Amino acid sequence: MDLGLQGKQAIVCASSQGLGLACAQALAQEGCDIVLNGRHAEKLRQAAQRLQQATGVRVTPVQADINTDAGRATLIAACPAPDILVNNNAGPPPGQLAEWDHAAWMGALESNLIAAALLMREVIPGMRARRFGRIVNITSAMVKSPHPVMGLSTAARAGLTALSKALAREAIIDNVTINNLLPERFDTPRQEFMAQRLMREHHIDRDEARRQIADTLPAKRLGDPAEFGSACAYLCSRQAGFMTGQNLQLDGGAYSGLV
Repeated sequence: MDLGLQGKQAIVCASSQGLGLACAQALAQEGCDIVLNGRHAEKLRQAAQRLQQATGVRVTPVQADINTDAGRATLIAACPAPDILVNNNAGPPPGQLAEWDHAAWMGALESNLIAAALLMREVIPGMRARRFGRIVNITSAMVKSPHPVMGLSTAARAGLTALSKALAREAIIDNVTINNLLPERFDTPRQEFMAQRLMREHHIDRDEARRQIADTLPAKRLGDPAEFGSACAYLCSRQAGFMTGQNLQLDGGAYSGLV
């Protein structure tokens, strides 16, 4: 299937590794030029080099912290008229309510609500004027299946979900869609962090920790980031122009609700 993305310009946030990189790879394979983003210069440079060599598209690495005004401005300056924006950012660590002071709450909101909101504020007017735009927010399965230890993530990302739904109803008239991807248990550095946490807490080895994580899913395996990237590419396609304000779960069957 031709997704109609050849020559499109895509900004993919937090994309030097993990699910962000998987989305960038899938979009590049469809012919998009990519603005790759990260905070660590060498990791970003290497990821950009590999992606460009593998796909032949133009890949522009932009070292920027999107939690800051200056970082967001740097990112937009590298691609002032994007066709696609993939919002992504590191999630807050798990914990307990008693541990989350004012600074913890503000950090979660800055990273997982405000950064994405302000980037959408920058790009949506131009997308609407050009009558094409695709925004995909990488949120979390915790938006629909809250867990107490992930309260910071759940609260901030649920706020982004609500904002995106509201904006989607306005933007669709100009062929601009806004959708969310809700991952759970993909084989990324985030899951390595969770495995290391289990190893310390339960005095188990890495294989056992990863098995326990995978066993929380009906699929009994971790997700392949390439599966996630393909879903992102479809949401960005011309074929997905009638789909907006949606929350697409990629969770190995973990969600037990009906809708």
